[in-house]
Amino acid sequence: MADYVFPFEKLEVWKLSKNFATKIYKNTENFPNEEKFGLVSQLRRAAVSVASNLAEGSSRKSKKDQAHFSQIAYSSLMEVLCQLEIARDIGYISENDDYIRGYSEFLEEIKKQCLIFQK
Repeated sequence: MADYVFPFEKLEVWKLSKNFATKIYKNTENFPNEEKFGLVSQLRRAAVSVASNLAEGSSRKSKKDQAHFSQIAYSSLMEVLCQLEIARDIGYISENDDYIRGYSEFLEEIKKQCLIFQK
């Protein structure tokens, strides 16, 4: 059993989003060099934003503030989805890639949990 220092570390949605961001980092390493400051940077920042906003929101006292940060996390998640679609459309990733199917599962679960926190 893990020792938790901060409340957000107990949240399944935060754990999922942190793992998701790690996958994005690893899988964008093979993108073309000319995308380093373009699509790669955008994807990475948006993916990190999901986990970061969930962590920040969990520290807020009011439900309204918590819901606000969950909404920001959800919005960042939609940004990642858009960018993955673009990366697929321009041929950087393929529908057949295993990690794309894995992304779909991560995205769906994180989306569900973000929406729950917004209530």
